[in-house]
Amino acid sequence: MSDGSLQRTPTAIALTPILSARYRARDLDRIAAAAPGSRLVGVSREGLADGSLDDVEVLLSGFLGPGALERLLARSPSLRWIHSASAGVERVSVLARARSGILVTNARGVFSRPVAEYVAMMVLAISRRLPQLIELQRERTWQPLEGRELSDVTVGVVGLGSMGREVAGLAAMLGARVVATRRRAEGSAAPPGIEVLGGAEALPALLAAADFVVLAVPLTPETDGLIGPDEIAAMRPDAWLVNVSRGRLVDEAALERGLRDGRLGGAVLDAFRDEPLSPASPFWTMPNVVVTPHTSWSTDRVLDRSIDLFCDNLGRYRRGEPLANVVDTDAGY
Repeated sequence: MSDGSLQRTPTAIALTPILSARYRARDLDRIAAAAPGSRLVGVSREGLADGSLDDVEVLLSGFLGPGALERLLARSPSLRWIHSASAGVERVSVLARARSGILVTNARGVFSRPVAEYVAMMVLAISRRLPQLIELQRERTWQPLEGRELSDVTVGVVGLGSMGREVAGLAAMLGARVVATRRRAEGSAAPPGIEVLGGAEALPALLAAADFVVLAVPLTPETDGLIGPDEIAAMRPDAWLVNVSRGRLVDEAALERGLRDGRLGGAVLDAFRDEPLSPASPFWTMPNVVVTPHTSWSTDRVLDRSIDLFCDNLGRYRRGEPLANVVDTDAGY
């Protein structure tokens, strides 16, 4: 695998929509300053470019419609580097593998803090029974409810990459017991206060111990369908599943059955196999499910951080230094 070293000012850079937002004038100015002399080519969500793609060497890939990325790559014979504006790169990795010589980087770390704060919000809200309190308010019913303190709560984090480490660290700071699994049992030191149970083989132990099971792993062939009937059966009957990663990590039919049958307490779902979630999905109306529209990552600071990372990597590209966040396209992360 390449070490991520490239050296030259790119002739042209293609910019697709990122983070469901338009580029601000200051974003374009910063990109131009990071690669002086490069021609910037705007690309629509449908993959329509406002200029030639023949000499595009760098693609900032974000929010694209079905088939648009494939069409872009087919029309960009000089492409050398794709920077994904998301942390998940399952589609980009497959396409890059099919064409040798393309380096892929991603947005690892850009969304870690917002996602961790989202998870902390949900753990606190459910532990202190906020959904029930809101319902009582709607009914104008004065009924105090007993909650749980976080010192009595165990948060299980599946995956200790950038996002998982941030989730685990914040949960520990709030006083929860935190257990985790990661791809390999060995590896870099876990954040303080985190008990690493082991690698993938330790998932059953985590499921049995956790009040909240947080999925923070990338989508790969190994993790597709990670949570199925057996895993749901292994969870505590009052435990909650929290998915802030990819919808395909979860067997949604098995999850629905488990929720209806009382095999687990509930689910916080920010990612789904098909998005947007169909209005006909039963998850919308289940009393023990919190549905959010894949928004755990979204704050007013992530666009700035995304542009910061891309511009930093453009500077590395020009200087011939290894790029940050290089993706192993064979592994998919």
